[in-house]
Amino acid sequence: MWTHTSWQGRFLSSRLPAGERLRSYASWCNTVEGNTTFYATPSRSTVESWARQTYPDFRFVLKLPKPVTHERRLTGVEQDLDPFLEVIEPLGPRVHALWVQLPGSFGPLDLALLSGFMRRLPRSYRYAVEVRHRAFFEDERSARLLEKVLAETGAEWVPFDTAFFFRSPPTTDAEREGWARKPRMPRRVRALTDRPIVRYLGRDDAEATARSWRPWVDTVAAWLEEGRSPTFFLHTPDNREAPALARRFHDDVRALLPELEPLPEPIVDDEPLTLF
Repeated sequence: MWTHTSWQGRFLSSRLPAGERLRSYASWCNTVEGNTTFYATPSRSTVESWARQTYPDFRFVLKLPKPVTHERRLTGVEQDLDPFLEVIEPLGPRVHALWVQLPGSFGPLDLALLSGFMRRLPRSYRYAVEVRHRAFFEDERSARLLEKVLAETGAEWVPFDTAFFFRSPPTTDAEREGWARKPRMPRRVRALTDRPIVRYLGRDDAEATARSWRPWVDTVAAWLEEGRSPTFFLHTPDNREAPALARRFHDDVRALLPELEPLPEPIVDDEPLTLF
């Protein structure tokens, strides 16, 4: 997302080529949701450039390739998984977690597949699993079975909270598109590990989004007080103000926990170029 068009000249330096804009993004937020790796495995040189543009404590949560999770459904995936794992090596400690997003059709009856897959993954990475089958949220037994599978490898369950987004009818084109595409997921606040990861979908109205996330501010603050290290991803349908909203969320958490380290100072370098 660090090349998002509406961010150029506002959150990201328009003077930088697209391949170097992660440097600007990393001055606004200290983590990024690596959704692009779902659609294509990047080249090693691209990943090396990501490492050069970020500090060692910057967090990448990278989604496993689509052939692994959706097309082959975790079976016989070595030809797609192994090259991906090799390519991301230059990121080193920046890989906060590898994100196993499963299709909505992947339900409780498929948990044996997930268990076998997770046990075969290298222990050099942490893992986070996102499920979308309604049974995992509506049936307590299914939820506990999934938690048991995840506990076997210390993996986290990633909630995608879209409850606020679907609370009222859409009012923008981006929201209307989101209503047709986004899953209707309930809020889940139970952390399984010391590294909980949350995905939150707000609305294009920034003030309404900021009011809606209050329960998550309290939850994240509580996790921090427990010694956990949470990661919170903030989305809106058009994502136009997402970096500023993410920093605002962080400020709301810091208001409860003043000792929390602030985010980095944004790099603002769109001033005119000079010779000296």
